[in-house]
Amino acid sequence: MMGPAPAGEQLCGAIGETEVMEPALEGTGKEGKKASSRKHTLAEPPAKGLLQPVKLSRAELYKEPTNEELNHLRETEILFHSSLLRLQVEELLKEVRLSEKKKDRIDAFLREVNQRVVRVPSVPETEEILQDKDGLNQRYFRKRALYLAHLAHHLAQDPLFGSVCFSYTNGCHLKPSLLLRPRGKDERLVTVRLHPCPPPDFFRPCRLLPTKNNVRSAWYRGQSPAGDGSPEPPTPHYNTWVLQDTALESHLQLLSTMLGSAQGLKDGVALLKVWLRQRELDKGQGGFTGFLVSMLVVFLVSTHKIHTTMSGYQVLRSVLQFLATTDLTVNGISLCLSSDPSLPALADFHQAFSVVFLDFSGRLNLCADVTASTYHQGWSLLWLQVQYEARLSMTLLDSRADDGFQLLLMTPKPMIRAFDHVLHLHPLSRLQAACHRLKLWPELQDNGGDYVSAALGPLTTLLEQGLGTRLKLLAHSRPPVPEWGISQDPPKHKDSGSLTLGLLLRPEGLTSVLELGPEADQPEAAKFRQFWGFRSELRRFQDGAIREAVVWEAASMSQKRLIPHQVVTHLLALHTDIPETCVHYVGGPLDALIQGLKQTSSTGEEALAVAICCYDDLSRLLWGLEGLPLTVSAVQGAHPVLRYTEVFPPTPVRPASSFYEPLQERSSLLPRLDKPCPAYVEPMTVVCHLEGSGQWPQDAEAVQRVRAAFQLRLAELLTQQHGLQCRATATHTDVLKDGFVFRIRIAYQREPQILKEVQSPEGMISLRDTPASLRLERDTRQLPLLTSALHGLQQQHPAFSGVARLAKRWVRAQLLGEDFTDESLDLVAAALFLHPEPFTPPSSPQVGFLRFLYLVSTFDWKNNPLIVNLNNELTVEEQVEIRSGFLAARTQLPVMVIVTPQDRKHSVWTQDGPSAQILQQLVVLAAEALPMLEKQLMDPRGPGDIRTVFRPPLDIYDVLIRLSPRHIPRHRQAVDSPAASFCRGLLSQPGPSSLMPVLGYDPPQLYLMQLREAFGDLALFFYDQHGGEVIGVLWKPTSFQPQPFKASSTKGRMVMSRGGELVMVPNVEAILEDFAVLGEGLVQTVEARSERWTV
Repeated sequence: MMGPAPAGEQLCGAIGETEVMEPALEGTGKEGKKASSRKHTLAEPPAKGLLQPVKLSRAELYKEPTNEELNHLRETEILFHSSLLRLQVEELLKEVRLSEKKKDRIDAFLREVNQRVVRVPSVPETEEILQDKDGLNQRYFRKRALYLAHLAHHLAQDPLFGSVCFSYTNGCHLKPSLLLRPRGKDERLVTVRLHPCPPPDFFRPCRLLPTKNNVRSAWYRGQSPAGDGSPEPPTPHYNTWVLQDTALESHLQLLSTMLGSAQGLKDGVALLKVWLRQRELDKGQGGFTGFLVSMLVVFLVSTHKIHTTMSGYQVLRSVLQFLATTDLTVNGISLCLSSDPSLPALADFHQAFSVVFLDFSGRLNLCADVTASTYHQGWSLLWLQVQYEARLSMTLLDSRADDGFQLLLMTPKPMIRAFDHVLHLHPLSRLQAACHRLKLWPELQDNGGDYVSAALGPLTTLLEQGLGTRLKLLAHSRPPVPEWGISQDPPKHKDSGSLTLGLLLRPEGLTSVLELGPEADQPEAAKFRQFWGFRSELRRFQDGAIREAVVWEAASMSQKRLIPHQVVTHLLALHTDIPETCVHYVGGPLDALIQGLKQTSSTGEEALAVAICCYDDLSRLLWGLEGLPLTVSAVQGAHPVLRYTEVFPPTPVRPASSFYEPLQERSSLLPRLDKPCPAYVEPMTVVCHLEGSGQWPQDAEAVQRVRAAFQLRLAELLTQQHGLQCRATATHTDVLKDGFVFRIRIAYQREPQILKEVQSPEGMISLRDTPASLRLERDTRQLPLLTSALHGLQQQHPAFSGVARLAKRWVRAQLLGEDFTDESLDLVAAALFLHPEPFTPPSSPQVGFLRFLYLVSTFDWKNNPLIVNLNNELTVEEQVEIRSGFLAARTQLPVMVIVTPQDRKHSVWTQDGPSAQILQQLVVLAAEALPMLEKQLMDPRGPGDIRTVFRPPLDIYDVLIRLSPRHIPRHRQAVDSPAASFCRGLLSQPGPSSLMPVLGYDPPQLYLMQLREAFGDLALFFYDQHGGEVIGVLWKPTSFQPQPFKASSTKGRMVMSRGGELVMVPNVEAILEDFAVLGEGLVQTVEARSERWTV
């Protein structure tokens, strides 16, 4: 209160509004933890933390439950939907509740603060400070600030306080508050915020109605009164800020009365605050604060929609249900029960504010700050976002998923990870000019000159109208205004960072290049032309109509995804005078990592579509082939290209004969030694199933011979009937079509079963999985099914291709690509679209890649399988059964388990890797990359070097083998693509080629095979197949332990005498020399880091 109020009243609102530094939520992501520094060795696998079922004796298992246990079960059934959820909620509440010991320390500090405030030297009484008309023209706020400065001056000299500074109340620059923190160890425990408040009945309520004006235009603009009798614009926000101070104490008393004795209500409020915090809905000015949600709980209690006996979970669910189904922009709510006719009607508030929630006085709109602006009433960005999040949360709760609690309350949703595109308006001073251009004087008056708040509503309305069907949700974020010292000037609007907008996009309308307007003779045409400016033009359409239209420049899919960038910059420049240089749009900075050499405007979707179209043509040729002894029953793709996930899609190849030695007898080519390594060409695998027949042999070797005959016949027929260049082997037929090479494998459906047949010594035949049968079943049945399912996923979610390819590009750039199969990484990317909760499926590769990093770094790979429910084939019951089976068989399963409807038990795509150490290294790298990349993307000055997180940490390796770019066929695909590289023997002019190119020729990969074969027992080798110039070598921990002398195993070792015995240890110098000898011509240098190893 202003003036030396009586003891017990002077901290009105201050003691009740202590800010408590609650313990950090465990499990809310890696962001809150200090990023671990990169070690000089691969990360160790996690400690033994495998969950094990509790083993009970027979007597304990069948013991009758006690009355207490029965009551607990009954309560759980009524108040929660599962025992697991109850345990999770209780553990979370323990984390966010204050301990009694901390409460005592906080109470003691509050009593000390109270005594200090009472002893502040006297100032005039309230009646002498405030006058009847101080509600006008910011007089009250200026006197309030002076009073607060007086308090600050004296309290700053007190040794009790370690910190005395100012901050704005909810971001409102007219209402500073004083922050007091104790000195010493409790400085981070508690912050007391002092709010000076007038007596509750000092201002006449009728003067502060939302329709009244309390900031005169002449005073605000510094002009003489107009004198023309024009009405003053209402100042509803200004009036609300005054009313908030008069009602602060009564609101706190109401919350204490309603919530103080009901533990379930308090728990529910705590859970709701966690829910808001994880979604960043309570951040910054106009946030949906914990106070608002507490008052909402009070309202629902007063209307009997919440009962005081409910559990915290039930309160959470009831409030989310209310938020999801109630639109406060149309039907406001009120705590006021009075029928006083002098009170304003709800309709009066709806005219002034978008969101209406009145307190018990019936005069104060608690949601006034939730409204972005009084411009274009009827909607509020934040309220739309709150409703949207509540609907998503209710869907999640209704699904009763096992991980629902984790997704709802423990998964953070920062803007950069929740929205497909973000844009930063910087510097904020440009919004001042926008206010003048849009003639927002009334809004500026109402907001006390805060041009960011004044312009926010018109800006977002403009963008929402322009983006139209492309946009699902628009959100804004303003950085919190920093605290400032009592001897410093308060921060200005232009110094408070940037205004950030998040765009959640609709994939179905995102890529349209046309904005279709009305017909030219319609009255709406003039409005359309005014809105779009010079971009609008008349066009004649196929139906004969002549319409206004806007056509955006976008040829490729990546350019079409960024059409919102064109829309935003055009409209802001046209209507608000904000130039393109001040709009930092973040929608596709990662696209460069998956762009081909000659496709700088495309991320490869078009090239993939061309290859798939060629595959479709080949499929039709195979179906119609005449002359095969058995007809084709199915043609299925089994290659990443055919599911849109090849990082760098193939392009039609036309070899230059000067680069090769021709092998005329086989119509093939051989690379010349005096030329650089030719372009890398990988054939696309196609599985061709033949119909069943009793003529097929029942012996495995005989089946292979028959298949080989079919491969030869297939090549003959394709050449004879369609003129295709083919090359047949016993296992496959390579076909050159339109510059693409396809590798067709004939499959017989019973062959895997024949390979499973094992004959006992007694002649009995039994079926048993063998490595050969499992491999054949994977390649001919499971891989085509997976390729088909992911091809379908791409049709539903066009961003899937970009996300999967970025994910694989990053993993391989970390030199870990060979430990993870293509299929396993594709499935992890697919999980982001099939199970996006608590998000919605990504509509841009950028946000999908960020979520990939988060999933990899936070998923509990040890205790959970990653279930990827392709085509939604697995029921909830089947998924529960899969999880149970996983725990029972965990020790026999791979380190990384990925389950699909066709692969429920074995995780075939991770059987051969990664190891526990490699997976943990990937987890560590993802945890480091995610905050670094998010910080770059949220930097309003631009993301800087976006390739930083893709560069591998080379300091962890013991030896670095540097390769010559001349013999790296994919050199141009490197993360840091060279400005110039070697010619790779391809003709640039399009045209047919009758010569089969060299297939799968990649010298670094062949060199790696030799290294692993020769030294795999001593070291691990790591390489980026996409143009990497370095092979990283790590000595195995056991490599340098002396081994007993054996004449048969001296390779790479030397004999030494230790303790009178001959032992063998690695001969490092000889090994390093062998590295260079094996790679002669390919290896430039072998760099040994001797400090990394000792003999």
